[in-house]
Amino acid sequence: MGSPKTTTDRVAAFIATAGGAGFFPKAPGTAGSVVGVFLYLLMRATGMGAWFVHAILLLFFAGILAAQRVEMFWGHDSQRIVIDEVVGQMIAFSWVGMTQLSWASVITGFALFRVFDIVKPFPVRHLERVPGGAGVIADDVGAGLYALAALTLLRQAFDI
Repeated sequence: MGSPKTTTDRVAAFIATAGGAGFFPKAPGTAGSVVGVFLYLLMRATGMGAWFVHAILLLFFAGILAAQRVEMFWGHDSQRIVIDEVVGQMIAFSWVGMTQLSWASVITGFALFRVFDIVKPFPVRHLERVPGGAGVIADDVGAGLYALAALTLLRQAFDI
């Protein structure tokens, strides 16, 4: 495989790797999820929670375009591409993006997303087959929705 050559390639690589998190030698997907948690915490701390869903949508569409671009030189759904984990992790917090999550909820949401991203329950695994950048992002959106549902239920049941 190749490497980014043009400025557009480098911008796409920056987005696709979530600012370089995709280059972590061990567990780059987990590093991407940590970026998603960080963005949630940053937006909450700065009072920008009302814009959280907008940020998810921006990263979703930018992620599709960036993943599509970097596939040309890294291949489909390369481990370096972690913007999908960022988006999926943020989706896990999306329903509560305007509220303050407890640390227990943040940690639980992180763990739930990682589990669903790895296990890929039905129909998430099938979403990997979608071609191009949309396919890179789609399965993590599904895992994020599963994590969101599970986190919402756990928060209701256990008041975390």
